[in-house]
Amino acid sequence: MRKTLVHRLLKAPKRSFFLFGPRGVGKTTWLRQVLPQATFFDLLDSSLYLEFSQNPSLIEAMVGNLPPGSWVVLDEIQKIPHLLDEVHRLMETREWKFALCGSSARKLRRGGVNLLGGRAVTRNLDAFSFRELRNEFNAGFSLEWGLLPLVQLNREEAPDILNAYVNTYIKEEIKEEGLVRRLPPFLRFLSIAGQLNGQRVNSQNIAREAGVPRSSVDVYFSILEDTLLGYFLPAYRPGLKVREQTHPKFYWFDPGVARAAAGLLFDPLDRLWKGTALENLIYHELRVYNHTRNKNRAISFYRTGSGVEIDFVIETRKRQPSSNPHLVCLEVKNVDKWDRRWERPMRSLKSHNRIHVDKMIGIYAGKRAYHFDGLDVLPVEDFLKRLHQGDVF
Repeated sequence: MRKTLVHRLLKAPKRSFFLFGPRGVGKTTWLRQVLPQATFFDLLDSSLYLEFSQNPSLIEAMVGNLPPGSWVVLDEIQKIPHLLDEVHRLMETREWKFALCGSSARKLRRGGVNLLGGRAVTRNLDAFSFRELRNEFNAGFSLEWGLLPLVQLNREEAPDILNAYVNTYIKEEIKEEGLVRRLPPFLRFLSIAGQLNGQRVNSQNIAREAGVPRSSVDVYFSILEDTLLGYFLPAYRPGLKVREQTHPKFYWFDPGVARAAAGLLFDPLDRLWKGTALENLIYHELRVYNHTRNKNRAISFYRTGSGVEIDFVIETRKRQPSSNPHLVCLEVKNVDKWDRRWERPMRSLKSHNRIHVDKMIGIYAGKRAYHFDGLDVLPVEDFLKRLHQGDVF
C-alpha cells in the first residue's frame, strides 16, 4: 500500500475527552492531526513518568501560562491514574481542555480513581476501516492479516509485524502491568482464545484445555476486554417461546491479531478460519460505524437451542410498552455463491408478530447483488459502502 495519509472517521469532541483504543491503532497520530497546537505529554517517557508520579502538580508548571480553552494531551494516562486529580483541578481553575489517551481502561475503571465526574466524554479509536482506506481496501488481504495501521501500510511485512505485536504489545504489557500473577497460564489461554475467535464462549471447556481454573478464564477474558483487544458479542433474547442461547461470542478487535494469538501466522488459513475472519471484519466495521456516527445501537447475534443462528442483529429501536423492537438482521458467508437456505433464520425471525425486522441482508464473497422478496444479498464491499453511507442502520 502507498504510504499516504489516511483520514480517520473519528471526530475530536469540543470538550475534554478520554480516548481509548488498542495499542498500534494510531491514537497518538490521530491526536497530533486533530489537535496540532496542543501541549503533548507522553507518559511512556520514563523521566516524565517519574516526575509526574512523584509530583503530579508539576503538570501545571510544565504547561505554563496557556489561555483558557487550550488543549493538553496526556498519552498513556493509565500509567499514572492519580494524575487525574490534578487534571480535574486544572480543568476547573485554568479552564484547559484535556485529551486523555490510553490503551487500557482497566486501571482507571477498577482503581477507584477520579474519572472527572462526567467532565470528559469518551471516544474510541480502532484499527483502520473500509471507509478510511477507501480505494486501498483489499478484502482478501484484510481477512488474512487484519486492519492494523502498521500492517496495512507495510503489507509485505504483515507476519513479522503481527508476531511482534503479540509478543511485545500484548505479552509484555500484560507482564508490566502485573495483570496476571503467572504469565505461562495466560499465554496458554491466549493461544486458545485466538483460535476461538468468533465462537461462543464456554469457560469450563477453555479452562480444561488451558489447564487453569474457570475463575482464571473469566479474569483473562476481562483483561482482553479491558485492554480493548476483544469484545463479547451478546446473544439477543427476544423471548419468542423458543429455547434461546445465552452464551456470548468473543471477537478479537482485529482478525490479524487473532491469527497471531492463535499461532497461525506462518500457516495457510483454512476455509472455516476465513469465514470467521469475514464475520470479524464485518463486526469491526459495524462497531466503527456505530461509534463514529453516534448511533449507539445494540449489536448482538441470535441463536436458538436447535441451532438456528443469525450472525448479527442490530436493534434500531428498542421495545416499548406500546411498540415492538425494530431490527436489522445480517448473515455473513465467505462463499462465492449464495445459498437461499441461509435466509431461513432471518425470515423465521421476521415472521414473529412481536418483532419488526426492518431489513434482512446477506453478505457474501461473490460479485453480484441480488434482491429476494425483501432480502438483499450483497458482495462484501457493496455492503460496506452501504453501511458507511447510512443505508443499513
